Amino acid sequence: MSAVRQQVAVVVGATSKWQRDGRNTKLAHGKALDDSHLPVGIRWGVGGAVAQKFAKEGFLVVLTTRSAANAAALEKAIGEQGGQSMIVELDLVSRESISRAFDTIRTRAGDPDVLVYNAGYLEGRDLPPDKELLEHVPIEIFETAQHIASRGPFLVAQEVLPAMRQRGAGSFLISNNQFSLRGRKRMTGQSLYYPRVMMRTLAQVLTEEYSEHGVHVANVVIDGLIDSPGTRALPRAQKNPEIVMNPVKIAEAFYYLHTQDRSCWTHELQLTPFSTKPSF
Repeated sequence: MSAVRQQVAVVVGATSKWQRDGRNTKLAHGKALDDSHLPVGIRWGVGGAVAQKFAKEGFLVVLTTRSAANAAALEKAIGEQGGQSMIVELDLVSRESISRAFDTIRTRAGDPDVLVYNAGYLEGRDLPPDKELLEHVPIEIFETAQHIASRGPFLVAQEVLPAMRQRGAGSFLISNNQFSLRGRKRMTGQSLYYPRVMMRTLAQVLTEEYSEHGVHVANVVIDGLIDSPGTRALPRAQKNPEIVMNPVKIAEAFYYLHTQDRSCWTHELQLTPFSTKPSF
């Protein structure tokens, strides 16, 4: 009797730029922060919480990140919780890096049963107030946003969807934000987020193309400020803690999507704190 294959979950962007020593944290606070007093579920934002959730449910979780050292603490935390994970380096700006990463994943773990695309970027946050308009945005910032929000998920989808289609099962879930719902002016301190409408559009296209083959595609609109070491320390989060979203609960939503009965799939889910009005 053959052994049951362990299910594999891949989290693209498993760590957060708002983690204790993340780029956003250092940009906003000028230093790394102490997160030893914070719940382990929030230390790496949504990606880390999703990884921990799927590991607790028995999945082998692949943590992708540009630098393996960036996810070492998360891998250790998952192990301490009794879960299994592995780190694979992946740079979404490089097609060759994406291809190598998934070759490694298929060799060491197998074809993914679920992929959560949670990649983020901070490009644009450091532009000063007098550089808000599009005419002042360097092309390099736009290109990075396009790589992460449009080209990256397209290339990742090409890596994982063929096997899901052939198997007749699998989930391709996109972690998105409220800026994917409509184009909005970039305000000072915000990333160049309007390319994220392409992520939402891609999810819609893949839903039409792959649902009939048994692949569940969904766009998750995370409509608010996500709890993490760097965001929790922001003045607006300190003043209004009710606006902060718990990544552990967000992760439960991703697991819910993956385990939905195929007779009633959700293809877009918007999560908004109770104290704020949903974006549209």
